[in-house]
Amino acid sequence: MNNQTGDNFFEKLQLFISQKSLIKLVISNPRIRTEKLKSLVVTLVELKKGLRLNFVYRYSTNDITKNYQVDEGILLIKESLQQDFFNADLFSTGETVQLSISKNGKAKLSLHSVCSQPVSPLKHDRLKARIIETSGNIYLRELGILNASFEVRREMTDKYIQINRYIELLEPILRDIQLPDGFHVADMGSGKGYLTFALYDYLTAKPGKSPVVTGIESRDELVDLSNEIAGKAGFANLHFITGTIRDVSLDKIDILIALHACDTATDDAIFRGITAGASLIVCAPCCHKQVRKEFNVTNTLKDIMKHGILEERQAEIITDGIRALILEANGYKTRVFEFIPTEHTPKNVMITGQKIEGQHVDREKKLESIRELKALFGIKHHYLEDLFIGQALGLIR
Repeated sequence: MNNQTGDNFFEKLQLFISQKSLIKLVISNPRIRTEKLKSLVVTLVELKKGLRLNFVYRYSTNDITKNYQVDEGILLIKESLQQDFFNADLFSTGETVQLSISKNGKAKLSLHSVCSQPVSPLKHDRLKARIIETSGNIYLRELGILNASFEVRREMTDKYIQINRYIELLEPILRDIQLPDGFHVADMGSGKGYLTFALYDYLTAKPGKSPVVTGIESRDELVDLSNEIAGKAGFANLHFITGTIRDVSLDKIDILIALHACDTATDDAIFRGITAGASLIVCAPCCHKQVRKEFNVTNTLKDIMKHGILEERQAEIITDGIRALILEANGYKTRVFEFIPTEHTPKNVMITGQKIEGQHVDREKKLESIRELKALFGIKHHYLEDLFIGQALGLIR
């Protein structure tokens, strides 16, 4: 890279270190795509021996952490930008600096001021609890939730609230389940990836865990965009692939997530999770069309069901109620609750199923409840139930 631009970048880095205002430096976008080292994250730590630069080398399968004296660390950063990477994002409490290097060695520097409350950026030799923060958050910036100064855009406030609420809801569930190191998370229908990125960010902050998260999306342009953002953020074990809930090939699923999968796509997701033996299934259904078309009410409920809005709401309740019962019949502890207040999104119900090992399940009792509900509303078929019938007959694998 051209010397003047490089000198300006490292002057900023040394200034932030001397002021103890450095939050982090993320070096990403490998020059050789096949290299196992995907990114490098550098932070300032204060140890008993004095200030050190903490390097986290993020490889495809694991992270390696090392501490260096400041001068030695700066030399290693220079080498990495000359030999291994094209991009560097430098964050301090008052300013962000972006360095981009082209393939022909031309470097571009972008500076942005940060309007935020002062924080102490120093890490100590211990891990701290982490939430979805805005300061220095590359993926939220790239997804358009934050502006260049890492402030939440006014028009994206609801999305930012939704992301934080999502992590808050999953946090106690994730604490309860035992997952192996390197556990696999499949996010079906990941879309632009807002919640997929946030979940990966949250999970990788946990000590001793190296989750592999895969976003599955049918639109190639969103898959390409999400993979590009994951590279910029240094998220080595977050990948997006093209596929559908039913057809995508996955070797292992420990956690399956399907948010706002339309109509019977939610049933496909639950079926996929149960048959894969997933420890946790999380769904936020929408567009409950299938059961509503099945309604044939001839009892006293018919005077209520003649009102379209009440029929629609009843279809949602019965559809998701039967889904929860099917999960319970297959050994899952279920919860159905509000995902986000309705003033932020109308798609606000979440179903979670946590696999319970070693406990007796009265499967027949659950199935009998399903039969009684179907009879009450004149329902002949529930799509999720039909998937299991098809599996038993050898029609579905």
